[in-house]
Amino acid sequence: MVNQPHKELTTEAQSKHRGTQRAPFRDRRFSANLLPVEKFRIRGGNPITGRVSISGAKNSALPCMAAAILTPETITLHNIPYVRDIITQRRLLEDIGAHVLTPELRTHKISAANIEIMAAPYELVKTMRASVLALGPLLARFGKARVSLPGGCAIGARPIDLHLAGFAKLGAEVFLEAGDVVARAPEDGLVGAEVHFDKISVTGTENLMMAATLARGRTTINNAAREPEVRDLAELLNKMGARVRGAGTPTIQIDGVEGLGAAQHTIIPDRIETGTFIVAGAITNGELEIRDCNPEHCNRIIGKLREVGVEIEEVNQSTLHVRRSPRGLRASDLVTEPYPHFPTDMQAQYMTLMTQAQGRSVITETIFENRFMHASELQRMGALIQISHDRAIVDGPSKLIGARVQASDLRASASLVLAGLVADGETTIDRVYHIDRGYEKIETKLKEVGADIERIRESVTAPLASTEDESAAA
Repeated sequence: MVNQPHKELTTEAQSKHRGTQRAPFRDRRFSANLLPVEKFRIRGGNPITGRVSISGAKNSALPCMAAAILTPETITLHNIPYVRDIITQRRLLEDIGAHVLTPELRTHKISAANIEIMAAPYELVKTMRASVLALGPLLARFGKARVSLPGGCAIGARPIDLHLAGFAKLGAEVFLEAGDVVARAPEDGLVGAEVHFDKISVTGTENLMMAATLARGRTTINNAAREPEVRDLAELLNKMGARVRGAGTPTIQIDGVEGLGAAQHTIIPDRIETGTFIVAGAITNGELEIRDCNPEHCNRIIGKLREVGVEIEEVNQSTLHVRRSPRGLRASDLVTEPYPHFPTDMQAQYMTLMTQAQGRSVITETIFENRFMHASELQRMGALIQISHDRAIVDGPSKLIGARVQASDLRASASLVLAGLVADGETTIDRVYHIDRGYEKIETKLKEVGADIERIRESVTAPLASTEDESAAA
């Protein structure tokens, strides 16, 4: 493969195209002053009781938004959650030339008719690894793409090697250049191929599936991710005119088409938010009616939580009734695995629940090697947790005491909120921007069902003294 810079994709070219200018230099004494940060303040002890509605799944909305790049026609998406990652994805789409309208709450109309830049900049990608989902659509439709290596939650290495190997199988030239992934299709476009993932990858499956929709011939993805979000993306792609079969199974087949068209699609409910609120109701000994969810997507979550003493009634196809068993919570071991098994995105919330269960539970994390960072914060609140490599041993029940804690990633922040709800006294959670990435106004939803929680704003630093003040002090 030839490792040469692509002029049309460079950051310098992007800046010239947009007419952007470097921000003026500021006096170093004032550059860090009064940076506003947001925190949660929670006073525990209130049972969570009432009705709560589940938002759309951001992990489905993100790839569906990226899929709009595949066509010059308008894609209309409903039930889009209002979370930080969606705002970032919208900025990315607009940055490359797409138009995104919001004619009504939680609806996005995306037109990629005038894409001008085939690159996703580092400034956006570094905050959200799902930005890499622009790579497949850009490569398939325009034959070239540049995307910075992704960032996101600090929960271990999540390399995109599987994505790149898949694109290479379709005939693309793929290499790294200055921290970016650069990909170019052959002159006559991508060509369908047999692809086997050595490890299950949700975003890898989604990225390759989108790229294959416009490839010549048939692409078969073996050991594909089976998550509901993958099925949701496939449903949108088929509405656009793609020919995708087998989504939701380990083998997905995509027969390429010449072009894709307009479509309307409603994003599925967020199964992780559903699970989080089930735990909230149970851990506070409350009683919740959870609406606008999809219990079918939460089978393993519901089954496991029933096993430990949470009573969950499926009222209908979109409503759950949740409360703790009168016999209380009981410990049970857990192993996280890819769908359809118990999801890693619910591991932190389950750990918090186990701090209130009778007995010892062993939680084994098989997906990410660094996803127990919330454990040390729970320990500061009084939880009895021992960490050994990929295992956490939790002894309960333990009396949690409110403390100042720090969120390390999206789901860890949710676990700390749950701990704060049941802790004695006041809990302050720093870095709640993590939870804003994936939960829509969680503090508002919790407050409406009885939680004593508020969002507060503080400054990182106090104002620094001026030169005159420093001279006077001397």
